[in-house]
Amino acid sequence: MSVVAVLRNSTAGRGKHQHGVTTALSALAAAGHVVKTLDAATRSEAAAVTRRAVADGVEALVVVGGDGTVHLGLQAVAGSTVGFGVIPAGTGNDFARAVGVPIDVVAAGQAIARALDEGRRTVVDLAQMSTPDGHRHWFCAVLAAGFDALVNERANAMRWPKGRRRYDVAVFAELIRMDQRHYRITLDDTVLDQQACLVAVGNTPSYGGGLRMCPDADLTDGLLDVIVAGPVTRLTLLRLYPKVFQGTHVHHPAVRCYRARTVTIEADGIVAYADGERIRPLPLTVTAVPAALHVLV
Repeated sequence: MSVVAVLRNSTAGRGKHQHGVTTALSALAAAGHVVKTLDAATRSEAAAVTRRAVADGVEALVVVGGDGTVHLGLQAVAGSTVGFGVIPAGTGNDFARAVGVPIDVVAAGQAIARALDEGRRTVVDLAQMSTPDGHRHWFCAVLAAGFDALVNERANAMRWPKGRRRYDVAVFAELIRMDQRHYRITLDDTVLDQQACLVAVGNTPSYGGGLRMCPDADLTDGLLDVIVAGPVTRLTLLRLYPKVFQGTHVHHPAVRCYRARTVTIEADGIVAYADGERIRPLPLTVTAVPAALHVLV
């Protein structure tokens, strides 16, 4: 009989999955697993209780929520052999889709129960960020370090409008004031010094609920996909945006695609975001860590 710790974000997906989540967790209990719910009122408390649960020897950590909750849970299990389950109750669920987790929450809970019973794990890569002062942090999907990061930063500072429209307004506001920034990007032993408006580092193809920023990213190749766009005009950037949903923006002559094990990004005035979460101002170094996560799917 295994002990499964569950971190639950009750606000994910605006609460619309509550009944399904309860059924999904019941599937784990019905399979004979001890389900231990982790209580936390804040993100810092959630980080502490997940780390404590892993240190106490749980067989698996299951997170219920979207990519932000996944991101938080990763910090406790990355680099270990503790099983990691995802019940995708968020709005985007990009990581869940990338690793083949059923998007239906009940089916996801059942898949986790089966994987535990059968001892089955899907082992995937993660990305680890490090700062000049030695701080380290993990992410699973995409790091934004350009125009999209600026949009996130502006949207997070806004109180109106609510929901998705806030990001639409933030995009428009950043587009008006857009300027090209000078980046120094080190890709393993290659250095790029150039003007750009968008830089992204992907472990998975998509972020933001289906934006395929790094369409060819592979979770098991031990490499990071790096997308660099620019310099481009406002009109060109506006035309590129809808192409990101299909991943066809990479065919534009202003967009360059690279692969590397380690990427260092330096630029002024950019706060990086990863998995939709605010990280810190550049510079940052990102390293692909093969087989860093054991997913129950």
